[in-house]
Amino acid sequence: MEKILIDPTNETPKVVLDKDNNKFEISGNSLPEDVNSFYTPILSWFDEYTSSPNSKTEVVLNFEYYNTSSSKMILKILEKFKEIHRKGFDVEIQWHYMDDDEDMIEAGEDYSEHVKVPFKFISHQRPNN
Repeated sequence: MEKILIDPTNETPKVVLDKDNNKFEISGNSLPEDVNSFYTPILSWFDEYTSSPNSKTEVVLNFEYYNTSSSKMILKILEKFKEIHRKGFDVEIQWHYMDDDEDMIEAGEDYSEHVKVPFKFISHQRPNN
């Protein structure tokens, strides 16, 4: 499978989808002007991955901020992992958040309850500036 590597901008997250090295990460801000054009290739990649996943899939989701339209795409991505998990493969979502960001903690908990895939919540301290 062709890997996807997207560098982050102020509006779009860093994306690493690399099946060969078992590295799956989406991190940063997600507020693209056109959420469909940004996330459609990512969803298509996961459609292909779902047909032949690695035996263990660990996904790092480390959002600083995302808008409502991005949240719908994040849910669609998480639904792909639900499908993989349902097929009997080992899946873990690593949901990163700043320890004082209650909205991001709640969002991760909501996603976790919805997709019923193992979530690992990882708290970070805000750097002192």
